[in-house]
Amino acid sequence: MAAHALHPISAPPAAPIREKFGHLLVRAWCIFVLVAGFAGTSWLMAFGVAGTAVVAYGSGLISMILWIVLRPGVQWRRLPWLAVGYVAWATCSILWSAYPASTVPTLLLLLSTTVQAMFVGSVLTWRELVRSIASALKWVLGVSLAFEIWVSLVWGGPVMPGFGRPGRGVDPIEMWSRDNLFDGGRIQGVFGNANALAYVALLGIVVFSIRIASRAPRRPFLYAWIVVAAFLFFRAASATATLAAAAVAVVLAAALIMRASRRAGVRTRLHLAYAVIALGGLGALCVARDGVFALLGRSSDLSGRERIWEAVGDRAAERPVQGWGFSTPWIPTDPAFDGWIVDHGVTVMQAHNMWLDVFLQLGVIGVSLMALTVFAFGWRAWFFAIDRPRSDFVADRPYSALTLLPPLVAALLLVQGLAESTPLLGWGWMLLVMFSFKIKQTPLLSRGPAEQRPVGEQGERLPT
Repeated sequence: MAAHALHPISAPPAAPIREKFGHLLVRAWCIFVLVAGFAGTSWLMAFGVAGTAVVAYGSGLISMILWIVLRPGVQWRRLPWLAVGYVAWATCSILWSAYPASTVPTLLLLLSTTVQAMFVGSVLTWRELVRSIASALKWVLGVSLAFEIWVSLVWGGPVMPGFGRPGRGVDPIEMWSRDNLFDGGRIQGVFGNANALAYVALLGIVVFSIRIASRAPRRPFLYAWIVVAAFLFFRAASATATLAAAAVAVVLAAALIMRASRRAGVRTRLHLAYAVIALGGLGALCVARDGVFALLGRSSDLSGRERIWEAVGDRAAERPVQGWGFSTPWIPTDPAFDGWIVDHGVTVMQAHNMWLDVFLQLGVIGVSLMALTVFAFGWRAWFFAIDRPRSDFVADRPYSALTLLPPLVAALLLVQGLAESTPLLGWGWMLLVMFSFKIKQTPLLSRGPAEQRPVGEQGERLPT
C-alpha cells in the first residue's frame, strides 16, 4: 500500500537558474558594439567625422577596459595569429607610409575593431554570440526601413548627410537617401549605400534562418524579420550581393551534403568534386560575365570598377613589396587620395576590391598575410560546420545549425571582397576576427569552460 513519506528523496523545487544582471549588461554592450559595426557609414552620414570617431574609438576603449576588468578565460596561445600578424604589418607600415595622416586614424580604427571582435568572442558563448548578432541586425535593418519611411512620408524628398536638403546639380551618389521607397528605385537605408544595405540584409536572412533552424524561441517574429530583410535586399538591388547570395546557397548545400555523408572516402570525393565545380564556376563566370551581369542589370565592368582597378594596380606596382602604407578606408581629404580617382564628381574612398586594396597599401607581404588569414578562417569554419561534435567516445551527437554560420559568412565575405573593400574593416573584418577567435577558443559548441553558462532563452533546445 502506498504511503506518503515525510522525507521525499527528490530535491525541493527551486527557481530556474537566471543570468546575472551584470552579464546581461555585458551582453547589451556587445549588441551595441555589433550594431556600431553593422551600421558602418551611417554614423558618418548622421554625425559626421567627429561623431563617428567618438563612437569608433570610444567604444573600443570601453571594450578594452571591460576586457581587463572582467578577465574572461582566454587561451592566449590560441589567438587568430594570422589576423594579428596582418594587423601588426599594417602597424609597421607607419614607418614607410606615404600618407601618415591617413594611416594613423584608420589604423586606430582597425585596432579598435580587432580588439572589440575578440572581446565579444571572449565574453559570449556561441549561442549568445549568434543571438546578439541577430539582435544587432534587427536594430540596423529596422532603423533602415524606418528611416526610408520617414524620408518619404515626413521629410518629403531626398536627404543629404547631416540631415540637409540637396541643392541644384547635386549628384544622387552624394545623397544619404534618394527617397526611392515608393517609386520603385534602389533604396540605401541608413548606410547611404545600396550595396552596403544589401549585404547586411543578406546577412540578416542567413542569421535569422539559422536561429529558426536552431529552435530559438519566438520563431514567428524571426520569420517576420526574414521578410523585412528580404524586402530590403530586393529593393537594394545589388548585383554583387545577388552573386553573394548564390554563393551562400551553394556553400550551404555543400555543407548539408557533407553532413549527410558517413564515410571518409565519400567526403574525399565530395571535396574533389567541390574543388572542380568551384574552379569551373569561376572560369565560366569570367568567360560569360557580360551575360551574367546583363542578366543582373549591371554592366560587365561592374559600374566602372575596372577603371578604378586599373588605376590602383598601376600605383600599387610602384611599391609592390611593402606598399604605400595602410589606409582603410582612404581619407578623401588627404592629398594622396584627393582627386586621384573621381567617380560622379566624388573622390573614391576604396579600391572596390579587397585584394587590390591590400596590395596598394601593404604590398605582396600584406596580400600574403590576408590570404593566409582568409584561408585559415575558411578552413576552420568549414570543418567546424561539417564535423560531428565529439569530445569523448560518443560519436553520434547531433549537428547544430549554429555551426553553419561561420562558413556562410566566409562565403559572403569572399564574394563581397571581389567588388568591395568592406571586408577589410567594419563588420566584415569584425566577423572574420570574431569567428576565427571563437572557433580556436571553443571548437565545440556547448563544450568547455567558456560555454558553461545558463542560457537566457527559455525553450531553446540544447545539444546533449
